Amino acid sequence: MSRIGIQPIPVPGEVTIDVAESEVRVKGPKGEINVSCLTGIKIEVEGAEITVSRTNQDRHIRAMHGTVRSLLANAVEGVHKGFERSLEIEGVGYRIALQGRELVLNLGFSHPINFPLPDGIDVEVNGQTGLTVRGINKQQVGQVAARIRGFSPAEPYKGKGVRYKGEYIRRKVGKAVS
Repeated sequence: MSRIGIQPIPVPGEVTIDVAESEVRVKGPKGEINVSCLTGIKIEVEGAEITVSRTNQDRHIRAMHGTVRSLLANAVEGVHKGFERSLEIEGVGYRIALQGRELVLNLGFSHPINFPLPDGIDVEVNGQTGLTVRGINKQQVGQVAARIRGFSPAEPYKGKGVRYKGEYIRRKVGKAVS
């Protein structure tokens, strides 16, 4: 039995769940998410909680039991509270600005990087070196933050680049002059 899959998902009062044959629609104050589910997984809404169970013991269904439960739990939390990821930029001349639905990053290259924001993602720029990515889809928030970080990850010698807030960069000693 899946340890994650058998745990019930608590549903807050302002979140509504509609279960169809192969899709679950989760609506809340922040938006709406559709989660597709497999045919061998049964989803039941009982009062203020959702339970996920298997209809057969197929190997693939057993493997996906906990995954489907986690996706549903993330959807419920996303439409209720939302998700966010914070980034920091460090380096001389490194800065970030928001122009409409496009992020302009100056990361030490000869040109600025223009990053168009996908639908469902909101970005808040904190000063010129801070950034917060927000949205209701946990996977999409993490993917956008990782793509922004991927333009110039923090390097180990001077620490310049984009990093997650609170991320520790192991520093290396530079070249020794004898």
